Formats: sequence, C-alpha cells, structure tokens
Amino acid sequence: MLNQKTQYLTPKGLADLQNELEYLKNTKIPEIAVRIDEAKQHGDLSENAEYHQAKEEMAWAQGRKQDVQRILDNAEIVESVGQKQGGKVQMGSNITVKTGDRTKSYTIVGPQEANPLQGKISNESPLGGTFIGHAVGDEVSVVTPAGKQIYEILEIK
Repeated sequence: MLNQKTQYLTPKGLADLQNELEYLKNTKIPEIAVRIDEAKQHGDLSENAEYHQAKEEMAWAQGRKQDVQRILDNAEIVESVGQKQGGKVQMGSNITVKTGDRTKSYTIVGPQEANPLQGKISNESPLGGTFIGHAVGDEVSVVTPAGKQIYEILEIK
C-alpha cells in the first residue's frame, strides 16, 4: 500500500500540482497515446525506437499522474502563519536566520515544494525540521555535511 501521509502544500503549490495533473490528463498523456498509435502503424515494433520511447514516456506520465493525484488526495494546505500561532516557527513560516556572519531567509514548506535555491526548505529536512517550534531569539544547532551549524532565529513572518 502506498504511503498515505499528509502532504503539506502552500496554496501556490496546490495550484501548481492541480495544473500539472490537468496537463498530464488532458494534454501530455493523450499526445503520447497518439504517438504510440502512429508508431504502431509503422510495422515491426521490436525495432521501432519511436514506439519504445513513447511507451517509456507513457509509463513515466502515468506514474507521475498517480503520484500527483496521491499528493493532492493527502494534501493539507498551509498558509504563511508568522506570529499568529504564538510566534513559533511552523509550516508556512517565513523566517530570517543568522549563522556566523551570514543572514538567510527561508520558507518552511512540505517536501513537494522544497527548493533550497529559492529558500524553500522542507519541514522534513534536517534544517527545516530543526527550526519547527522555535521562536525569535532561539539558537538552534543543525548537523550538516559541513559540520555543526548554529542558527539564530531573527524574524518569523
């Protein structure tokens, strides 16, 4: 049985996945089906590279469609919460932290939306998970590949 755990999404993440699902169902999969049908008409399928490529793409698209549907079926939408919930970092929080002489900003999101290059870190990552439940002024310690890092939470919004 597939893992049915809660999938945390921001409203934008929900909309992006809904759009992807519609694209897969209404555009991508039908286009691949047409390519498979056309490739079949070229005869011997054992040596038909177009047919085999289209079949692989169809398998990927069908699998992705199932994955997206599972995520949407188990989605819990989180808003940016800031100080509303007692000033603690939680899902949807935008935080500013200081480590050493550098200041960084992060948004705590679910793993489906995580993109460290954009400052979106998963609540399930070592860094994101460590921030959860802490308040402004707290110092948290995170073990990273570069070693132990100390972060001070400067702002939650």
